[in-house]
Amino acid sequence: MVVVTFINVVLRYGFNTGLIWGLELVTFLFAWLILFGVSYAVKTSAHLGVDALLNITSGRLRRLFVFASVAFCVIYAALLLKGAWDYWANFANLPQTTGRWFPTGFEDMRRTSYRAWYEVIDIPFPEFLRWIEPLMNEGETYEKLPRFIPYAMLPVGAALLLYRFVEVGLALSRGESRGLIVSHEVEQEVEDLKHAAKEE
Repeated sequence: MVVVTFINVVLRYGFNTGLIWGLELVTFLFAWLILFGVSYAVKTSAHLGVDALLNITSGRLRRLFVFASVAFCVIYAALLLKGAWDYWANFANLPQTTGRWFPTGFEDMRRTSYRAWYEVIDIPFPEFLRWIEPLMNEGETYEKLPRFIPYAMLPVGAALLLYRFVEVGLALSRGESRGLIVSHEVEQEVEDLKHAAKEE
């Protein structure tokens, strides 16, 4: 992402030209970065949150609030996964889910449901992916990258997010974690590091 942006800046300001596909590629890569980053931040407890209510409670009530917040996060991630799948599926010649907000099955695919022929605007189709054409585009050649490739990160990112929230819920139930967000644990770790540095 940084390399493509750097090359594009040099070409634009140094040679009055540029990579016509550079902006679109960087946009897709940035979206991938965000969707990977969201689930990674859940894994490392790097998300910020408001814990004022948790700080005035203790014991069972605190644990109940933490489990409720994890349950809401799991529901949110599941809804996000359904929406992401439904948006991406037809671009990949796959069926969308049925049901308005809860998936109750898969829709029947009609001949008009297939949309793998949709391409992105500027990114050229790489030659090493020509094997995809008979599988996805009925043997027709792609001039640009098909949309199902960059859009695949939508369901993948939502599935990773759901997996991480379930993982946090299991860690909470086993007593391996006390919360979902970064709160005052970071402040405690900083204090511990200060004391360790003073002792050395």
